[in-house]
Amino acid sequence: MSLTARLEDGFFMAVAIILALQIIVVASSAFSTRFRRRRASVTLGHLRLPEIAIGQSRVQVYTYGVTLYQSMLADIRAANDSICIESFIWKGDTIGSEIKEAILLKAQDGVQVYVIFDDFSNLVVPREFKKFPSPINLLRYRAWLRLWDVFDPRNLARDHRKLLVIDGKIGYSGGYNIGDLYGAKWRDTHVRIEGDAARNLYSSFVDFWNEHVDEQRQLPKPSASLLPHMRLYANDPKRLMFPIRSMYIEAIDLAKERVLLTTPYFIPDRQVLSSLIHAARRGVDVRLMVPEESNHLLADWLARTYFTECLRQGIRIFLYQAAMIHAKTATIDGAWTTVGTANLDRLSLVGNYELNIEFVHPAMAQQMEHVFSDDLQHCRELLLDEWLRRPLAQKLGELVLSPLWPFL
Repeated sequence: MSLTARLEDGFFMAVAIILALQIIVVASSAFSTRFRRRRASVTLGHLRLPEIAIGQSRVQVYTYGVTLYQSMLADIRAANDSICIESFIWKGDTIGSEIKEAILLKAQDGVQVYVIFDDFSNLVVPREFKKFPSPINLLRYRAWLRLWDVFDPRNLARDHRKLLVIDGKIGYSGGYNIGDLYGAKWRDTHVRIEGDAARNLYSSFVDFWNEHVDEQRQLPKPSASLLPHMRLYANDPKRLMFPIRSMYIEAIDLAKERVLLTTPYFIPDRQVLSSLIHAARRGVDVRLMVPEESNHLLADWLARTYFTECLRQGIRIFLYQAAMIHAKTATIDGAWTTVGTANLDRLSLVGNYELNIEFVHPAMAQQMEHVFSDDLQHCRELLLDEWLRRPLAQKLGELVLSPLWPFL
């Protein structure tokens, strides 16, 4: 056998071994989720946050899903002209059914209702629940429609957005999906915007709707406004536009004092990670909050592959305990804030349809710093000495799984 043939055989054998090890680690991780400890009960996000006036708009921050859903239902029931609702996941449980019934009643009263949900992400939702009768206008978003679509990365994007717009005047967006679990047992962050900025949320909904329906079903494109203190960033994989990633990098690169980040899944690309590291090196207080145990154990394993470098470079890591924290927020230097749907991972930053709102306003930043401080009460800080002493099996598992980061 020639040297080239032996090298090829050796290469394919090494790849096979790595794949086998990855399968073993993933399978054992999935199996272990059945035996993970039950989360303790905590008081989740019950903050009484005042409404903030920003320009000609008013912004309300929600950190508790039950309160958020009550507000959404009240606005839905008061709708006069239109309701546009888009959700990555929409469970067929109590709150999901209540919202579905509310929009159906408004549609029967003559309000124009438009519904979008990601078809793949709702496979486990009962088929009957996903049927929305006329006169509701429905878009079941499918990432690929034909077999050969899977060979084009632009056709693999999921609709990870969460958006509700009432009469083009009131808009909601953030991390919350629709479901009882998310409302009562997960910690997340959402905003309600009333005023000029809500029209931009409506415009974003129309853009997505028109991109994925035939010409006969398209909506008139409303005008959007360039506002001084609020800006909308929407990823569009079809057009290979991913402004949310650029927004994060630019804001972190400009940080002078502090960066407070909350994300459920921390799997950044090299450029995002470098921005965080360079900020810490120049003396910025960089704090990262992630769940100690998320709902995706594989994502937890991959996130941990970054912890050693982050801790060595001075980034402080706080592990949210006793509940799943699903918020996707950041606030910098008491002046800049973002709340949205994008995680700090590859799929959100350069893969899925996402929606983030940027606020350049001190009152909003101050409020989000207060939220971060309140969340710290449910965290423990991960220190470098402790992290370096983790079991050897965990280190090997992280090493084996690290090549999977582009897929999450």
